[in-house]
Amino acid sequence: MDRVPVAVVGASGYTGAELLRLLLSHPQVVIAGLYGRRAAGERLAAVFPQFAGRLDLPIEAFSADEVARRAQVAFCALPHGESSPIVRDLYTRGLTVLDLSADLRLRDPATYETWYGRAADPLAQQAAYGLPELAGHPLRGQRLFAVPGCYPTAALLVLAPLVRAGLVEPAGLIVDAKSGVSGAGRAPTAGTHFSEVGEGVHAYQVAAAHRHTPEIEQELGASSVVFTPHLVPMSRGILATCYAQPTDPERPGAAYREALAQFYRERPLVTVVDAPPDTAHVRGSNRAHVFAALDPRARRVIAMCALDNLGKGAAGQAVQCMNLALGFPETAGLDAVGMFP
Repeated sequence: MDRVPVAVVGASGYTGAELLRLLLSHPQVVIAGLYGRRAAGERLAAVFPQFAGRLDLPIEAFSADEVARRAQVAFCALPHGESSPIVRDLYTRGLTVLDLSADLRLRDPATYETWYGRAADPLAQQAAYGLPELAGHPLRGQRLFAVPGCYPTAALLVLAPLVRAGLVEPAGLIVDAKSGVSGAGRAPTAGTHFSEVGEGVHAYQVAAAHRHTPEIEQELGASSVVFTPHLVPMSRGILATCYAQPTDPERPGAAYREALAQFYRERPLVTVVDAPPDTAHVRGSNRAHVFAALDPRARRVIAMCALDNLGKGAAGQAVQCMNLALGFPETAGLDAVGMFP
């Protein structure tokens, strides 16, 4: 069978590099073009030396016509606000497009405008929210995906099954999450220099200030989620620790883990673990580890998820969506276990 040609727009960022790492070993696709603005004119190995001897393509300036001529699928790993016009150009040319920005994730235009300070793109109404484990409809044949953010993915994977089963209240949810520095992107800022983030942990965008909050609320059907992100001195990984009120305080603690196990029994990339998860065990993979326990004294359910923010939180999830959209095996190119130690 001929391999499907794919293109990556935004190939010079961390997410772009992770996409290329995964696509390079995918058995049913071939990388047909790399596009970027800052690195246009450079060869990939000069930007990311890990590809030396494996992928020697140049990074080119973006041209929708050129992408459409070469590829059937396009991954757009671009900053928020820059992505949707390019996504539209490619989608209208008949490509399957996977957008990894936040431009198309929120369905309510007013909510998007409130949180992002600009008008929503109507194309968001046509985009499938690309979290396969929670999709309410088959993804095969879909041509437009809004790939979720890394923080929402971690929170939703462990909270949504409990909310949907009626085991926890959808109100009063608290999400306390820690992320590695690669989640901030490759462009250097004062807040992501080693001397700024090394040897410390800090919260940021506190008290309804982080733009992933409405995404979590939208997919949970929750009216008010308290979400606090933290930056930790590691390159990759997210650990979300979530607190929820049980609908029945007398329900035994084992019921929550059993609900997760039942929900994910046929989902190959999410594993319910027996102890609190560790980001080191999913690093470099598209796997998520979830866990839940009951604190009977405080009458709170503690639900946790660990994943790689560049893997299941971004690039791997986009590849997983492509697999389902095109009828490939869901785990094609994604079956690697985490890199440990």
